Amino acid sequence: MNYENWISYRYITAKKGRFLAFLNFISVAGVAIGVMALIVVTGVMTGFGNNLRDKIIGTTPHVVVEKEIGIHDFIATENILKGMEGVVGISPYIQGNIFLENNGHAMGLVVRGIIPQTEKDVTKIKEYLRKGNFNDLSQDGIIIGSELARYYGYELGDMVTLIAPGSGIAGQGWRYQLKIVGVFTSGMVDYDTSLVLVHLKKAQEMFNLPENKVTGIGLKLRDPYLAKEFKEKVYQKLGYEFLVKTWIDVNRNLFDALFLEKWGLFIILTFMVIIASFNIISTLIVTVTSKIHDIGILQSIGVPKSSIRRIFTKQGIFIGSWGTFWGLVSGVGISYILRTYVNVPEEIYSIDKVPVDLQLSDILIIVSCALLISYLATIYPATRAAKLQPVDALRYA
Repeated sequence: MNYENWISYRYITAKKGRFLAFLNFISVAGVAIGVMALIVVTGVMTGFGNNLRDKIIGTTPHVVVEKEIGIHDFIATENILKGMEGVVGISPYIQGNIFLENNGHAMGLVVRGIIPQTEKDVTKIKEYLRKGNFNDLSQDGIIIGSELARYYGYELGDMVTLIAPGSGIAGQGWRYQLKIVGVFTSGMVDYDTSLVLVHLKKAQEMFNLPENKVTGIGLKLRDPYLAKEFKEKVYQKLGYEFLVKTWIDVNRNLFDALFLEKWGLFIILTFMVIIASFNIISTLIVTVTSKIHDIGILQSIGVPKSSIRRIFTKQGIFIGSWGTFWGLVSGVGISYILRTYVNVPEEIYSIDKVPVDLQLSDILIIVSCALLISYLATIYPATRAAKLQPVDALRYA
């Protein structure tokens, strides 16, 4: 340890001067609290974001291929898409708007016609099923969301009436009596309230489509985060008369809001660390003031001004480093406690624990920002200490 580090360390740990020791402690604690808050809040925001992302991926395909007038001879298009690298699941679907009639009142819903045998390879709807059997979905059956079932008091085996608008006699629409064979819970209220699943053939009947025509084809990729690159490959393979959308495109507004919320909170909480850095500035100023005699002696024996500056700079960096270390330890510890022991209402979030996800990149950014802010806080006091003249320092000591 060179003399600069030794003197800096002694100024922090010296037993004499309880007031300086108290200031050092406050400075370390301030940085630690700021870093801890940043780590915990960022981890919770990332965890909730990832949880929401998993739910979205579970209810929608990674990539959907559609056509404005529908896809004719969809089996041929499926065969082309199956041969593309990265595809692990493929399933056709029909999606449209429909009305649910209950006691003389109508409610707008989104109906999705699926093939149960292939849909389970593309989405997690089968895993989300809380009641019933996914394979029981026949042409006379329907699977509804848990929020819709709760709102109307539906149970397995109940009959529901769907009205397909625009079809039937004089545009009055056809009524379809379907039996509830399953209830799913995705954890997304919009889906659990407004999405119902029927068999693909029943959807073709509702929307008066031929057997070889569907709304679109859903794809599951080996890596959902490569959906954007895969989208371009589909356009090259099928042509631009098709409309290709990824799960990110469909939910872009939601993900943009989550991103802005996460980094908005990060910026706000960074101000906590900046405020804590003022404690470092005040601590160094008091230290410089109380150590004027020491500075004069050091300069009189030939210690250069640059070394004087580095002594107080390193003192501030030591304080920031200790605060960052303890903030990191406490932040990771609190995150572990939240993720392991703190319960959340499962009926609201569809999870029983706080979803904390600490990303190494986030932690490195937080630690780097804390250390940088701590360093910047040392510039003014250290510079003032280096500008003291030996004669003046000894005269007023």
